[in-house]
Amino acid sequence: MDRDMVNMFAIAAGTLAIPLLLFMASFMLWPSSLIKVYYWYWRRTLGLRVRHADCGGYRFCYSYRGKPGLRPSVLMLHDFSAHKDTWLPMVKYLPKHLHLLCVDMPGHEGTTRTNTDDYSIQGQVKRIRQFVEAIRLNRKPFHLVGTSMGGTVAGVYAAYHPSDLCGLTIICPVGLKNQMESQFDSQMHEVEHSQYTLNIPLIPSTPEEMEEMLKLCSHVRFRVPQQILQGLVDVRIPHNDFYHEVFMEIMSENSKYALHEHIQQITTPLQVIWGKQDQVVDVSGAALLTEALPGCRVDLLENCGHSVVMERPRQTAKLILDFINSQQSTESTSTKKKS
Repeated sequence: MDRDMVNMFAIAAGTLAIPLLLFMASFMLWPSSLIKVYYWYWRRTLGLRVRHADCGGYRFCYSYRGKPGLRPSVLMLHDFSAHKDTWLPMVKYLPKHLHLLCVDMPGHEGTTRTNTDDYSIQGQVKRIRQFVEAIRLNRKPFHLVGTSMGGTVAGVYAAYHPSDLCGLTIICPVGLKNQMESQFDSQMHEVEHSQYTLNIPLIPSTPEEMEEMLKLCSHVRFRVPQQILQGLVDVRIPHNDFYHEVFMEIMSENSKYALHEHIQQITTPLQVIWGKQDQVVDVSGAALLTEALPGCRVDLLENCGHSVVMERPRQTAKLILDFINSQQSTESTSTKKKS
């Protein structure tokens, strides 16, 4: 009997050890695969489904949750060199019945990438409108959210297509003139002076560069294991040439100040969210937007950098939801007065 018990425990221990060893092997040898599995699991846990929208040979990849209802649908546009899963930390704190869509920006992750596409801000706006029309999202005005590059695209989208939107939230957007210089701006002066022999800080190719990029983008210091840093780099390296192409396009003369050049055309109710310790795009941009659009709502976050969605997901979700609710209340009150 004792021997049988020992054998049973040995078998049980072996059964438990196999998946543990496989996990450890994956962590050590294929950290990039583990990161992909992590995002897949998180999407499933949050109830997000991945779908594709085909538009004349061009395919968009997006995740969504919920169905259109009384509240407006919310479309979210991610940052440069990121993907739709960037929004997962914030989605966790949004109501499950709210209709959410997170799309991979043109050329990013699961959305079509071509050598002939226009990746300037204006070019990306055209593609996002194509996506909106393909899934018929603009049958009813929706709320558009964008962060950094995605924030600029969202702002210019609002200028071009105001009737599509009932509200707009832009988070630490690029593309404004006369801001105070950020740490990233200073680093880019060095890169430009070297004629791009130095790497662009937002396009890391080693774990060390990835760690420096995370420090640049985030005021909150996350302790990231070396293997995870390696995995993050492994995921990005095959796309770095593309990221460099996009970066050069959005920083070109025609695109660099796209948001600034379209500010006066934005008539959609606007919310601006910015981390006070942003080292990539200086927070002084919030004051420029307030000066240009006095009616906009500005929320500045203490002890927060450029990666607002990652650093302050609960607070950001609450601020966006409060803004959506306030716009609905205003619209309801206005309708009652007219009737």
